[in-house]
Amino acid sequence: VRLQVQNIEKPLYRGTFHCFQSIIKQESVFGLYKGIGSPMMGLTFINALVFGVQGNTLRALGKDTPLNQFLAGSAAGAIQCVICCPMELAKTRMQLQGTGEYKLKTKNYKNSLDCLIKIYQKEGLRGINRGMVSTFIRETPSFGFYFLTYDCMTRYLGCEAEDSYVIPKLLFSGGMSGIVSWLSTYPMDVIKSRLQADGVGGVTQYKGILDCVRKSYHEEGWRVFTRGLTSTLLRAFPVNAATFATVTVFLMYMRSEDNLPECEPGPVIHQPSSL
Repeated sequence: VRLQVQNIEKPLYRGTFHCFQSIIKQESVFGLYKGIGSPMMGLTFINALVFGVQGNTLRALGKDTPLNQFLAGSAAGAIQCVICCPMELAKTRMQLQGTGEYKLKTKNYKNSLDCLIKIYQKEGLRGINRGMVSTFIRETPSFGFYFLTYDCMTRYLGCEAEDSYVIPKLLFSGGMSGIVSWLSTYPMDVIKSRLQADGVGGVTQYKGILDCVRKSYHEEGWRVFTRGLTSTLLRAFPVNAATFATVTVFLMYMRSEDNLPECEPGPVIHQPSSL
């Protein structure tokens, strides 16, 4: 977020590693966890929605094909925006508070919940949902590629329940799914971050998505749409590797105990992505 929104005329960070160093030096290690309250509150519900909607949509579509995997993932991505957008708004505001051009400003928010309450009091529902359209444009195809990649990877690697290497295979498949999903829509993530950070310092720069795209490109060139990509990919692999592997192994275990017979699509792990 800090790399995505920093002022190009007075940049605070030269890159991912320099940003990491600067945060620890200026704000201690706790600076790396600014805004953690928002993901902690929201990610449980987001993942529950995503995997629940994706699984049920795939069943409703009937056939487990690559296209249906993409459509089911896209449906899941679209629906979870309702939680994702306010969550990321609070995270962005908390992460920027007290840094750069906002350094001399008073500390507006005590925590993520306080941030959302104050935004709501000042701007209403419209303020809480700032960046919703850009979030929707980012998340819908992104989750489509997310589940499609996982499906292709697990099939290609031959993930079987009895395979002694099934866990490493699932971890690798999940990690690569995360990387592909972020690469597919990353420029829109930059725009979303800029729109959600807009106005924090008291000055509003952008009228909307197209205005943000136009001004960002005009001032910084095409490279602006890759700002922060390295740190995002470094995060994406382990996070999504853990997420997908945990969900898949948990469902494999539950089904092996015959606790969820109504969800059984066929062989337990011959279609791991359909779990």
